[in-house]
Amino acid sequence: MAREVASPQKQAELLKDQGNMYFKKDRLAAAIEAYTEAITLCPNVPVYWTNRALCHRRRNEWANVEGDCKKALELDNTSVKAHYMWGLALLQRKEYGDAVKELEKALDLGRERIPGNYMVVEIWQELAKARYTEWEQGATIRRRHQPAVKEFCQSLMKEEFEKRVREVREAAGSSRIDDADSILFIDEQKDGCEQQQTDEQLSADQRRIELLSQLSKDHQERLETLADVFEKAQKQDLPAEIPEYLCCKITMDIFRDPVITPSGVSYERAVLYEHLRKVGKFDPLTRATLHPNQVVPNLALKEAVQAYLKDHSWAYKQG
Repeated sequence: MAREVASPQKQAELLKDQGNMYFKKDRLAAAIEAYTEAITLCPNVPVYWTNRALCHRRRNEWANVEGDCKKALELDNTSVKAHYMWGLALLQRKEYGDAVKELEKALDLGRERIPGNYMVVEIWQELAKARYTEWEQGATIRRRHQPAVKEFCQSLMKEEFEKRVREVREAAGSSRIDDADSILFIDEQKDGCEQQQTDEQLSADQRRIELLSQLSKDHQERLETLADVFEKAQKQDLPAEIPEYLCCKITMDIFRDPVITPSGVSYERAVLYEHLRKVGKFDPLTRATLHPNQVVPNLALKEAVQAYLKDHSWAYKQG
């Protein structure tokens, strides 16, 4: 009796299983060959592409990782592994903006399907590193350019101030005020002297002195505002203590995927699930009985964390 020939789909699955076996034994070249044969037979199965991409990742063949992940996403745009590994490939090319987008997509998809899974934790860690590196590079550039930008702004303000002073003097025809710096002295002499006089009663010199004094006051206020703007900009890049309410009660790290228990206490999802699995079915702080199906996402807290991280990306740094 003739031997039945397996269908291409069946052969491809057998080759995939072979590839998985080789991968576990760290025989990456053999695994790649097996997955490639499976792809040749059934090119529309995304898992064959992501499995081969995983082998290329182990071998640091990032161009191949990117190519396989792109193909997998053409077939299934919801593939967590494809988004994740493509994000890693983009990180290798230092394309942090695009890498972050892919990693965030992988994280969102992973949380929907496998909340608390080790892969979600791994994706978050890579995303945090990417975000921190992106911030660090931006902060370095800002620190390098801010002094020159501040000096340039001050110079423009000074030019405008001196121009206005000249216009006042030229309009008067002459002035006993020799230079702009003397205006500050005049301003000090006027402090405490607030006589209510009408314009008609003021002499031309007095009106000119008053105008120059106001110009000086406005100039000083603008300089102070400028200094305040740059000081606040610098503070944004200075690491500080993260607000306690944004941190998990167990790990004391900033929340990644916060969940809330019936007791009203919020925890990091993966950490709480591990506690329930390994330690016992009770709330770590209140000790009240707790089962996984009683835990719900704390969306308000998650939004607060995301808003904080957006303005303080240094907080992505892992301890």
